Amino acid sequence: MTSSDTTKAHGCPSDVDHDRNIPDTDLLSPLTIRGVTLKNRIVVSPMCQYSCEDGLATDWHLVHLGSRAAGGAGLVFVEATSVTPEGRITPGDMGIWDDKHIEPLARIARFICSQNSTPAIQIAHAGRKASCAPPTKGGVRLTTEEGGWTVVAPSPIPFNESDPAPKALDIDEIKDLVKAFENAAKRAISAGFQIIEVHSAHGYLLHEFLSPLSNKRTDEYGGNFDGRIKLLLEVVTAVRKIMPEHMPLFTRISCTDWVEGGWDIEQSVELSKRLKKLGVDLIDCSSGAMVPHAVIPVAKNYQVPFAERIREETGILTGAVGLITEPQQANEIITSGAADLAFLAREMLREPYWALKAEQALGQEASWPLQYGYAIRRRR
Repeated sequence: MTSSDTTKAHGCPSDVDHDRNIPDTDLLSPLTIRGVTLKNRIVVSPMCQYSCEDGLATDWHLVHLGSRAAGGAGLVFVEATSVTPEGRITPGDMGIWDDKHIEPLARIARFICSQNSTPAIQIAHAGRKASCAPPTKGGVRLTTEEGGWTVVAPSPIPFNESDPAPKALDIDEIKDLVKAFENAAKRAISAGFQIIEVHSAHGYLLHEFLSPLSNKRTDEYGGNFDGRIKLLLEVVTAVRKIMPEHMPLFTRISCTDWVEGGWDIEQSVELSKRLKKLGVDLIDCSSGAMVPHAVIPVAKNYQVPFAERIREETGILTGAVGLITEPQQANEIITSGAADLAFLAREMLREPYWALKAEQALGQEASWPLQYGYAIRRRR
């Protein structure tokens, strides 16, 4: 089921405005995907906080994500959450490789639900970009003495030329990773998340298998297009298999590497067709981060054309992300048919109540939390 149906669906309670006078679907319209109804098209994009210890979510994550749910976003994503300890970008990354991670994440999911928002999680493996210091400490590769670990990738090609070469995964290790994603999805479901996203973008492991810049394998997981997409298709198949039918599955991809000879939009379109057949419901359209020397034309809406093209040529739902900052800008992305969801990242860090202000900007009375009602009434 992929429509703008406003029927209350499986998952968190959904109070949908049926009477808003709008000519067509817009940013504030609900969206039903399978059995989950989002109250609007505003998404808090996954954003690493580098604030975990042993992968465990903390009070910081509860307050950080909870405030964005209270701030009116229809869909709130937990940051990239690693399926193995070695799959973390930094020692401070969130994890879901062990059952001990379930309850701290469940507390966050419950609160997001209590704010009439939908909780979602992105499951990931950092590949050759793992074992680094957090950005606040330079982001450089950690040595074993500094608490680092062995880094793995499709081929022994480092992200930075100065880094040690990663270990190329063998076939048995690849099979173990597919199982790790499957187990992570099971834990995410136990924690109460309503949507799962597989992270295959930004130069991390699954993207590394997709791109000919980082995948030089000569076995079944390398070489031509079918070989390079094989691991992602296996991961998606394993995850979809254990998910309830009513539960949506997203995949984030980098639609282009922005480098000649790398992954590009034509391959992304074909990949999206394959993912749709396997039960993926939405492609979260980002780009870049495969190699450090790529020249990316960063500007307002610079990635929106990718979402629009994939949506038009495959019929799958898409999300647009990247330098979306203003309500009217996000609204135009939806009303033009370029994408079905607007993902906001840094702007949500700057303004947790962005979605409520978007309601006001687009002519709807803002749905402030009841606890804040007195302050809002006093402003009238």
